[in-house]
Amino acid sequence: MAVLHITKDTFQAEVLESEKTVLLDFWATWCGPCRMIAPVLEEVAQEREDVKVCKIDVDQEPELARQFQIMSIPTLIVMEKGKIINQALGAMPKNSVLALLP
Repeated sequence: MAVLHITKDTFQAEVLESEKTVLLDFWATWCGPCRMIAPVLEEVAQEREDVKVCKIDVDQEPELARQFQIMSIPTLIVMEKGKIINQALGAMPKNSVLALLP
């Protein structure tokens, strides 16, 4: 599955109401570590059909960034049935990203 770009308008349907586990990546275009982790997240999206990988641009969606109290990027948040089950800060290798997932 491709990585989805989430907006405040699609957040409810794509994230909160998702039947699948959701991996949210809070990022920005100017963020070096965000660009470093992007290919890793693309791989996870292709390999894990049971996980929906979503990106939220903190500059484009400040309301969502505030809602999740995002202070540093990249921030990865794993959600199931609308609840946060795991999160991590910073760029990390693929095995660390996979370790966040159930």
